[in-house]
Amino acid sequence: MFAYKPKSLLLSLPKHISNSQIFLVNSNSQLSPPLSSLPPRPSIPQTKQAHAQIIVSGLAADSPLISHLLCFLALSPSTPFHYSLSLYQSIKYPSVFATNNMIRCFAKSDSPPQSLLLFSSMLRTCVKPNNHTFTFLLQACSRALALNEGAEVHTVAVKLGFGGYVFVRNALIHLYCSCSRIECSKRLFEENASSRDVVTWNSMLTAFVRDEQIGAAEKLFEEMPERDVISWSTMISGYVQNGRLEEGLECFKQMREKGMRLNEATLVSVLSASAQLGLLEHGRLVHSLVESLNFPLTVSLGTALIDMYAKCGCIEQSKLLFKNMPKKDIWTWNVMICGLASHGLGKEALALFQRFIDEGFRPVNVTFIGVLGACSRAGLVSEGRRHFKLMTEKYSILPEMEHYGCMVDMLGRAGFLDEAVQLIEKMTVPPDPVLWATLLGACKIHGSIELGEKIGKKLLKLDPTHDGHYVQLASIYAKARKWEDVTRVRRLLVEQNTNKAAGWSLIEAQGTVHKFVAGDREHERSLEIYKMLEKIGTRIAESGYSPNVSSVLHDIGEEEKENAIKEHSERLAMAFGLLVTGAGDCIRIVKNLRVCEDCHEVSKIISKVFEKEIVVRDGSRFHHFKDGKCSCLDYW
Repeated sequence: MFAYKPKSLLLSLPKHISNSQIFLVNSNSQLSPPLSSLPPRPSIPQTKQAHAQIIVSGLAADSPLISHLLCFLALSPSTPFHYSLSLYQSIKYPSVFATNNMIRCFAKSDSPPQSLLLFSSMLRTCVKPNNHTFTFLLQACSRALALNEGAEVHTVAVKLGFGGYVFVRNALIHLYCSCSRIECSKRLFEENASSRDVVTWNSMLTAFVRDEQIGAAEKLFEEMPERDVISWSTMISGYVQNGRLEEGLECFKQMREKGMRLNEATLVSVLSASAQLGLLEHGRLVHSLVESLNFPLTVSLGTALIDMYAKCGCIEQSKLLFKNMPKKDIWTWNVMICGLASHGLGKEALALFQRFIDEGFRPVNVTFIGVLGACSRAGLVSEGRRHFKLMTEKYSILPEMEHYGCMVDMLGRAGFLDEAVQLIEKMTVPPDPVLWATLLGACKIHGSIELGEKIGKKLLKLDPTHDGHYVQLASIYAKARKWEDVTRVRRLLVEQNTNKAAGWSLIEAQGTVHKFVAGDREHERSLEIYKMLEKIGTRIAESGYSPNVSSVLHDIGEEEKENAIKEHSERLAMAFGLLVTGAGDCIRIVKNLRVCEDCHEVSKIISKVFEKEIVVRDGSRFHHFKDGKCSCLDYW
């Protein structure tokens, strides 16, 4: 039988003890009335009340009764550790049943390695462990990521003949998975095919998912003779955590079609996928399932719902959920702060941050990404500077690339270009090209030709295959009417064989996600979409629209440039939205790249002439278009 070889063997059977000398104390005593009236899993107050009755009845020395109280505590979601330990210490001769439950309490506590000391004591007192003993010990090692100690337990389990028990094998697979020893988990799984249950399969499935081996997980999932809710939940979580969001949602659909009951972990994963894709209808479906199945609004589920509504453009719904949540943790606050920031509600985000501090929470790096992002999008420069200083000086949080990105974006868009350059040059880590690209965009906004040219040349050396850098630099030259330099950059763009980031836009309609790319003619309603584009063109032209083709770098005529820009992916999605949404319905679009200046202007005009509210989530923030205006106030 396979056993991981630890560096040292601290746990071993005492030399004076043999298997024949170890005895098992029986715990199958008849329960007294104080316990017989309890439910299968009593609450802590119910357990303590039963304990009081035992004491009053003069049965405090009845070891089986106290052992069963300990069992109730071990099964409790929140075990009062010191109370459990006092119960155990009151038992004069603890049985294996009592000791197993105390090991389990240790495993759930803040000091799981203490269970190993109790196990050593158990061996010295000649109480024989059983297969459950090793299951709980291995759980403790998994929780503490104690690989060597877990391997020692593995060795003892094999020596005492418990290595083949399916519960022990499952715990071992989980241990090695938790400690990133996937090959060890795999060898245990494969060595005895007859000793497997659904938990064994799920443990191996979890191991592959945690190791990001999604292909191996898919293969194992297909081979499973039986799947339970954990199997489906693990597979869905694996897809979502590895960015395969559509596959995660498809797996969820199959799960429901199979009639599987849902659990909280599944719902949280699916809400995350809906949030990332911006699929409001799907997110609302999940929310309705939460309510119809009477799931309690736990911190995890409530936070996932807040995040989903914020990322799908319904910030008011997020605020309502946040307000009504019975309990919030630091991540709930972080999600709400970041959600407000992404919608450009800077002052609200800062006010919420202050409430967060007043309630006694300590911010972490993600908190300040939300706070600084809020300052950046709302142009709150003084507040941004103050909070950056607060982060580094009061809370001793070292700035990461995201924090610097927010600060550079904020300073650059506000026109403090020299300060932004100084910040980058003082960074303790090398700046990535994104920071310089952010500043290059600011140079374009403010017409800083000399600095823009300097940064542009730097970017072409740092990241010569990114087409966006050439576009920005050429735009700066064009704004300064330096046409020879525009031509030169265009030539470089062709010669370098750059990688253009594929732009796409998503829109959800009648439960189906529709994806568009620029110039897309693959959609089944393509003819109708292009007719609608012509209608849009006529209506916005009547309102005084004039195309801004500065973002088109191709060496083509002005008319061709105008045609190219009107077929941007968000325009196609908007045209489709006008076809499929009813009067008064909002058009919601998710775009992977930042919206261009011309499409931003067109969206404002469409919202007015078609009397349609449009919400666009681009690669930077949310834009709420209504009555010819945008929530960003053209500051993006």
